[in-house]
Amino acid sequence: MSDTTATRADSEIEFCLAREEDYDDVMAISHGIYSGMDYLPARYHLWMKEPHRLVFLGKRRGRVIALESTILVDGGETVIVEGLRVAPEERGRGVAGLIQSHVAQFIKTYYPRVRTRRLTRGDNPGPQALAKFRVLATRAILTQHCEAASVGRFIDELGVRVRLEGAGQHPPAPPPVTLQREELRSLLLSNPGAVDKLLPARTIIQDWQPLRPTPANLDTLETRPLSWAADRRDGPAALVLCTAPYPIPQGGGSLRLNLDVFGRDLPAARRVLVFQMERVRGALRDGAAVILNVYSDPALWEGLRELCEGAGGVAGGVRRYREYWEQLLLETDF
Repeated sequence: MSDTTATRADSEIEFCLAREEDYDDVMAISHGIYSGMDYLPARYHLWMKEPHRLVFLGKRRGRVIALESTILVDGGETVIVEGLRVAPEERGRGVAGLIQSHVAQFIKTYYPRVRTRRLTRGDNPGPQALAKFRVLATRAILTQHCEAASVGRFIDELGVRVRLEGAGQHPPAPPPVTLQREELRSLLLSNPGAVDKLLPARTIIQDWQPLRPTPANLDTLETRPLSWAADRRDGPAALVLCTAPYPIPQGGGSLRLNLDVFGRDLPAARRVLVFQMERVRGALRDGAAVILNVYSDPALWEGLRELCEGAGGVAGGVRRYREYWEQLLLETDF
């Protein structure tokens, strides 16, 4: 397929499928992406092997100047687009639009069953751009920076705070639980009421990737280093999906920890969030600062901020990395 994908646009830019050996060239156009929180250095080689994924490059005179990635989901009826980037010196010249157009035409040609395009954005492009999409949901993002020496103290203090909160309830709140495979599938595939209650627009968002709760999509998630936890097994009020920490460029080498919070019950969400952080602390290696991203319903943001910043104030070495920002879940017909 790679031999058939090269095309010409404006007589200078060639498009092709990415290869393992393009890694260094892709990294060369990625400096400063996402304020140092770029996931692609840790994901690129995984993307090369992931089923149903295609990664496209734009090249000018043989040099990589743009990238966009797609993955087919929902049984091949939906394409998710992600990872778009353009070399700094090429921005503002229409290159992003060119690679997006090429990718769309390629998918329409080779995957005619695709009917929907879905994506997430971390910025608001304005009403004119948003008019092209259906805005399915808006998520609030809490981003904290924790110095390496403070990670353990920070998690300890979080645990103290939520346990005190739970003990003050009558009856006391039960401890959160890890959901096993069949429990999760029963909840998300056989309980439409729970899906409506917990998931924004009936969509799982895992580290910016929006997936409908279908058997095939859950199969895809099971290939990744994830864990699911809930405040209780029956009729949970909160779910937290934890993506295993991975390295990012920030500060010369930090770890990124993403926690997707589902549900609108703040006390339950706080308990499960901290439970997941306690479980993953062993993967937060010594000597690496941590960028913590917590994605939630906007109504929970202030309560989660108060928890994290209160614990961070006691532990020391914890600060807000970004002010309040949002994740938009967008969809359009393809």
